[in-house]
Amino acid sequence: MATQERKRSVATQTGLYLVVVSAIAIAVNVLSAGAYGRVDTTYAKRYTLSVGSGRLVRNLKEPIQIDAYVTRGLAQLDMFVRDLTDLLKEYQRAGGSKFKFTLIEANTDELRQRAKDAGLEPMTSIDANAASGDKAEIAQGYMGIVLKYGSEKEVIPQMAPGMNTGLEFWITNKIREVRDRAENLKHQIGVISNKDEIKLTDNNLLARHGQRNSPNLQTILTSNFPFYTFADVDLKDGNEEIQKDLVGLIITQPRKNFSDKELRRIDQFLMRGNKSLVVYASAVTLKPQDASMEATLDLHGLEKLTQGYGIDIKKDVVMDYGAQFSFIVPTGTGQFVSIRHPAIARIVDDPRADEKEKLLDTSFAGFFRIPELSFPFPSSVELIRNKQPMDVELKVVARTTAQSTVTTGDTVDLKLKSDWKPKPPFKQQAVAAYAKGKLKSAFAEAKDESIPVPERSEQDSRVLVVASSEFITNPFAYAGNGQEMGGQFQMMGAVGGDQLLQQVAQPYAERYLMNTIVSVKNTLDWMTGDSDLIEASAKIIGDPNLTYSSLGKVNVPADADEATMKRMDEEFRSKRQSLQNSVQWTLTLGVPVLFALFGIWRWRQRGSLRVRRAA
Repeated sequence: MATQERKRSVATQTGLYLVVVSAIAIAVNVLSAGAYGRVDTTYAKRYTLSVGSGRLVRNLKEPIQIDAYVTRGLAQLDMFVRDLTDLLKEYQRAGGSKFKFTLIEANTDELRQRAKDAGLEPMTSIDANAASGDKAEIAQGYMGIVLKYGSEKEVIPQMAPGMNTGLEFWITNKIREVRDRAENLKHQIGVISNKDEIKLTDNNLLARHGQRNSPNLQTILTSNFPFYTFADVDLKDGNEEIQKDLVGLIITQPRKNFSDKELRRIDQFLMRGNKSLVVYASAVTLKPQDASMEATLDLHGLEKLTQGYGIDIKKDVVMDYGAQFSFIVPTGTGQFVSIRHPAIARIVDDPRADEKEKLLDTSFAGFFRIPELSFPFPSSVELIRNKQPMDVELKVVARTTAQSTVTTGDTVDLKLKSDWKPKPPFKQQAVAAYAKGKLKSAFAEAKDESIPVPERSEQDSRVLVVASSEFITNPFAYAGNGQEMGGQFQMMGAVGGDQLLQQVAQPYAERYLMNTIVSVKNTLDWMTGDSDLIEASAKIIGDPNLTYSSLGKVNVPADADEATMKRMDEEFRSKRQSLQNSVQWTLTLGVPVLFALFGIWRWRQRGSLRVRRAA
């Protein structure tokens, strides 16, 4: 009798569990049917269509047709096709009747020929993981997208199954490209020239090692984002106005001075309204292909302009000992030595900092969701609130750590070395800031009747100062690459250079150049007021590193010496290691122990229940 009761009890319990599980499943399906949605907790919102992408397709003047050619048959391919289909459905939900797509599996000669005629490239996929013995599974076919908008067409000829994370970025980019061409939309950016400046066309992103063909920033931008074009702007000592059809100006690190008339022409351009100025420059001026890295501190007159907009660039170089660039290099004896450079400031998004001490403002369009950026050879900047009306927004968007010092003077030795001697006091320094709104003229208090400008711009204008002299290049390639050969020796490319600097240029490029390029592209979007691609851009950047926010901030005394800093650094490392160990053992043993305790509790509970029933 007792046995029958126990069986009925177990059956009742099992039935109850099944009812609960079924109820949960039904509720989830009902909610899913009513509203599609996923909880996306990733830093870059990788699995959620960005607001800008949705707005872009929703505001198209006519429908866009997407033909997605896919290949199935391997686990990796099937997963990619599933993700692609989900993404296209999100575009369709956002765009409604403005977005139409068709999935085409080119599994016949006719469809394969159609894909080829459309401009797609065949690809071969190998799934070695699914192989048995020495045989790997192979699939051949097409995986690409054809976009048709009006009379224009664009193609993504190949999509690798591993490009899931950046898929939205490339699709949104192509939608914008075909739209702008069909609607004849152009965005031309002026770049100030003839100042012996660092150019967007300089081939110093990578160590050249004698090669002639090396990528440059302008080529990368115009080939991937053809809706942006660049025009050299010669100020001609201020004797002519800057052309009005430019949407903005970029000033890169100069080695020649700006005259007052030239600065007034730039101000005149901004006062037209709905214009932008971006300054990628600091006081730290170095010569190209100069391995001595002897810097002169000179603002070349730019401070007269930026001060008027409320952003004062100081004549100094910031040394950040709290987040400096560091690397390991081999020595001639086969050993390895660590080399660091405090004048290459690594600035990261750190949630531990409050608003007034935030290191990298990743809500700012130019740095949107970028977890880390390098600011080579920065100068400190200071906001001057009384230079602009209160309705103009002035904001710092990048700061060094509190373990920073500033060096002044006429020259500074910035050559690589293993031992740097920090000189207190230490203080956090701002190195990037912007002004936005109906700007007051930078020369409102000292007008020049020969260059007329209004008191304020009639429409909003924007000024961004990134006080880093080599932000747009690779500082080690800039200093370490050899001289370009001219004339009959042009085919030889760059000759000579510093081997150590070229060696260090490689890890720098691998770690920082992608983020730098995305930041410059986002800044172009900010300049033109077109933010549709900014959110999507964040999805091609790697996930951020852990910040250990529970450990709190490291507060360095202003009079700390090198020994104190080293001790504090070792204490923080020790705390971080302890936290890592705690997390590791919690995940390794904690979860199994919890399950074991739960099992013991359930076992004892059932034993007690059996005893009570037997009694």
